[in-house]
Amino acid sequence: MLHDSGKTFIDIAAQIGVDHRTVAKWIKTDFLPHRRRLALKPSSPLYFKDFLARRWAEGDRVGRRLFHDVRYRGYTGSFSNLERLLSTWRADSWAGTQPQQQFSKPIEEGPAVDPATGWQISPVVAASLCMKPTRLLTPSETAKVAVLKKASPSFVVMRQLAMRFRGILRGEDPNELNCWLHDARHSGVRSMQQFARTLSRDIEAVRNAIAEPWNSGQAEGQINRLKTFKRAMYGRAGIELLRARMLPFESAICT
Repeated sequence: MLHDSGKTFIDIAAQIGVDHRTVAKWIKTDFLPHRRRLALKPSSPLYFKDFLARRWAEGDRVGRRLFHDVRYRGYTGSFSNLERLLSTWRADSWAGTQPQQQFSKPIEEGPAVDPATGWQISPVVAASLCMKPTRLLTPSETAKVAVLKKASPSFVVMRQLAMRFRGILRGEDPNELNCWLHDARHSGVRSMQQFARTLSRDIEAVRNAIAEPWNSGQAEGQINRLKTFKRAMYGRAGIELLRARMLPFESAICT
């Protein structure tokens, strides 16, 4: 059509973004040639698409585990590149399992005003109160929780799920986690649905954290201690003083 309107090869090439010699070749043919696709390489996750799709259908949807499997089969790409492919599959499967209520009209929620100050309760305060057990609430915090429950139906659902999840983590029965995940997915609260989806990606680690007595508290505490020392000494001391403050004295070790 462009050529029939009187435009030259150069004008057509500038308009569609190809070389003018390519335009001349296309005009001489009766139909456009098929686009040649580059051959897939082991650095692309699509090279292992059939294997990944089979494992995905079998229920294995943990990214790290799939990454190790394809690396064993010759995958040379990065984990983030694989995650981009898996994220599209997760989005498709997640969209197909969502309840119909998420497409309904949002619940009307009014502002929650602190009865003591008259100011609106901030999201940070509401988040901290959502996770705090009733027995640990002060009288003023109890009043704020009552106001939040009255003003926000979502807060009621989130607090119930948060308290249940807190009890599961402090208990020793990981079987209760399945029921909690089901309720969180069908809660209608988007943040809780996303949290349940994140837990499901590495569900075995969550189960082990509930059932096993070990944790990484000591390691995390030492890391936090080291970072505190570094920030306090930044620009004023070197590695020798940091080593002296971080490591125990030899005399203490001997005794």
